[in-house]
Amino acid sequence: MMAIDDSTVRDPDVLRAAMVRALRDQDGIRSEPVAAAFATVPRHLFAPDAPVEVVYDLHRTVPVKQDENGLELSVMSAAHLQAVMLEQAGVEPGMRALEIGSGGVNAAYLAELVGKQGEVITVDIDRDVIDRARRCLDDAGYPQVRTVLADGEGGVPDSAPYDLIIVTAAAWDIPPSWIDGLTPTGRLVVPLTVCGTTRSIAFDRDGEGLVSRSYSLARFVPMQGEGAAKERKVMLRGGVAVQSDDARVTLDAQALNSALDTPRLDRWSGEAYDQPDELELYLTLNLSSPARLHAANDVVERGLVEASALFGVPALVSEDSFAYRTRRENAATGGFESGVVAHGPDAQALADEYVTLLRRWARDHRRRGAATLRYLPNPAPAPLPRNPVLRRHGTVTATWH
Repeated sequence: MMAIDDSTVRDPDVLRAAMVRALRDQDGIRSEPVAAAFATVPRHLFAPDAPVEVVYDLHRTVPVKQDENGLELSVMSAAHLQAVMLEQAGVEPGMRALEIGSGGVNAAYLAELVGKQGEVITVDIDRDVIDRARRCLDDAGYPQVRTVLADGEGGVPDSAPYDLIIVTAAAWDIPPSWIDGLTPTGRLVVPLTVCGTTRSIAFDRDGEGLVSRSYSLARFVPMQGEGAAKERKVMLRGGVAVQSDDARVTLDAQALNSALDTPRLDRWSGEAYDQPDELELYLTLNLSSPARLHAANDVVERGLVEASALFGVPALVSEDSFAYRTRRENAATGGFESGVVAHGPDAQALADEYVTLLRRWARDHRRRGAATLRYLPNPAPAPLPRNPVLRRHGTVTATWH
């Protein structure tokens, strides 16, 4: 929660000004145009039923719609994440911008940034969500923003090309409509998910494909409709699950569960454990058979699985074995040392591969922004680059500097 002088203050104008100051302090806002947009848009009008102090909190989301099981289908994203993505977007006056996934307030920020000579269109697959966005935009004084009910997978071709397409739902793939819908110098900002790891990536056009200019941590509800994730998840036992969106990865629940009953193999890298978000991205995109291991708190408390799996941890799996990252205190490495826990008949081989990657990252890539990601539309290039991420519409590759 942001710090303000009087915790009883509920005046939206006071809270909005405090939010902007805090966003500057936390590097969410880095430019004057984005600061002006956040200082102007009455954010609370886009979440009229939520406590105003929650709406203006930097890191809290506001639920918009849930399914019958309480799963969030749409939320108003946290202010910090919205600011980071708008800074990535590099919005300029006069641009034509398309937002895929509508909540209303982000479209209002875009409207402030493109100005009177620009154009903003926001699209959502859910009628309840898009109708709500329309009402909120009108109430907040943004009737010029066009709202469209459609599956974002197809974009909005009747107003293309766009200088900017910004996606506000976690995307498993990049459909042709998004690339084709950009101008030759257009930018796509999209929370791209690979094996449970999501980063907001700012892509620019690069020939027929895309090349990243920046990336940042992100968390969004998943895309619905044609763009929904092609992901598999298996339960090993109560409170332990493994998931992967790579069709080449074998997930044998019975065999992996049996592996969990074998003695654990611990291997230590001798390298510092830091910048875990960068390390996670590196591991996810370089493990030869990547998955993600999840464990519930009670499983961790019993010592069956390490705490690194509480929120999901990159795992390396074979048909009957798996390995995942952990850490331990080690003053010699500056506080913590990275390591690997492995189970199953192939534990030694999997641990060797995993530890090799931990050491390579620490030696060659241990800094922020070391990756360049590319999206190559189908047909896939031949030969394929090393460790490609294959998708329905194209291939994701990464190089590390």
